[in-house]
This record gives sequence, C-alpha cells and structure tokens, in this order.
Amino acid sequence: MRGPIGAALLAITLATPGLAQNRFPSIPPEQMTPEQRALAAAIQSGPRAAVPGRDNSIGGPFNVWLRSPGVGDRLQALGSELRFRTSLPQALNEFAILITAREWSSQYEWFAHHRLALAAGLPASIAADLAEGRRPEGMNDDQRVIYDFCIELHRTRFVSDANFAAVKQRFGEQGVVDLIAVSGYYVALAMTLNTARVGLPDGVAPPLPELRR
Repeated sequence: MRGPIGAALLAITLATPGLAQNRFPSIPPEQMTPEQRALAAAIQSGPRAAVPGRDNSIGGPFNVWLRSPGVGDRLQALGSELRFRTSLPQALNEFAILITAREWSSQYEWFAHHRLALAAGLPASIAADLAEGRRPEGMNDDQRVIYDFCIELHRTRFVSDANFAAVKQRFGEQGVVDLIAVSGYYVALAMTLNTARVGLPDGVAPPLPELRR
C-alpha cells in the first residue's frame, strides 16, 4: 500500500513494540524435523554456497519455508534454477529481481540482490532510479526491454504485443519464459518476506523509500 495510508501503516508498524519483529523465529538445528534438516542441507549446498560473501545461515525466506518443507524444497530448487541456470544474462536477471522487489517494496529482497546486480554489471544509477520509483535513465536496449516487460506485467497483469515481441526477439522464447518465471518467483519470495516481516541485518537502514503514487 502506497501514499499517506501506506506511510501511516508503516509508521505504526515501526513504532509498535514487537509488531515489526519476524513472525517466524529461527529453528535451532537440534529442534528440526528430518524433513527440515534435509531442506536446510539443500539450501546450504549447491550453487548458493559458492556465492561470495553469502551468509550460509538459514535466514530470509528460507527460515519461513522450513515450516512447510515440501513446499520449501520445491521453492528453493526453483529459485536455484532461476538464479544460476537462467538463459538471461545475470545482470538482466538481477535487474528483473530488483524490479520485483521495488514493485512489492520488499526491503530484504532489494537488500539481498542489489549488491548482486551491481556485481553482475547493472549500473548503480539504474538501480538508484529504480529504488526511487523512477523509470531509469540511460538504459541500453536490453535493459529497456526487460524493464518495459516487467513493469507492464507487474502493474497491468498483462504484456502487450510490442513488449512481448521485444523480449522474444532479443532473448528467444526461453528468455520470455525465464523472465516471467523469475518475476513470479520473486513475487512469491517478496510475499513471504513481507508477510513474515523478515528484518534487515542489524545496522542496515531500509534501502527503499516509501513511494507515493
């Protein structure tokens, strides 16, 4: 929710003791069920383990998904596919994730992927414009078609012939499917984070400003 009402609700949330706390406390390993331990092991292994600077603890959305290990396992596997085996260039894939984070005002999602996007080559100025709710200036052709496709899909729930054709021409039919999938997956992840009220690390200020539209 945006505008004065959204700002007021955010202020109430931050000002009310306990309301902004994570609704799903961490589960100590010794208290996990066998299914939860298997999910934790899957999350901590594979390509995620090779990400530089990654905290290998079970936090963020993964701690929430431990409550439903079957769902969590399928979600983490899909996330791994969409991050590490997508047909889209990494910088553009991360751009799509940041667009989703901004559309859902998911502070944790933006925090987790902003540095990955910049490391992959997304210009900091484009991320900064996006964070402020502006159409980024200086986008190249690839960035522009990703932005136009994702913004239209998020905001209208449909994609025009022009935006569909632009992505298909540049990235093929697999690229179209991968772009839809990464957008949808990170909507589900943002829903998880926002519902669970997953907080940022200590000392980290919320990176996304409140938007008024």
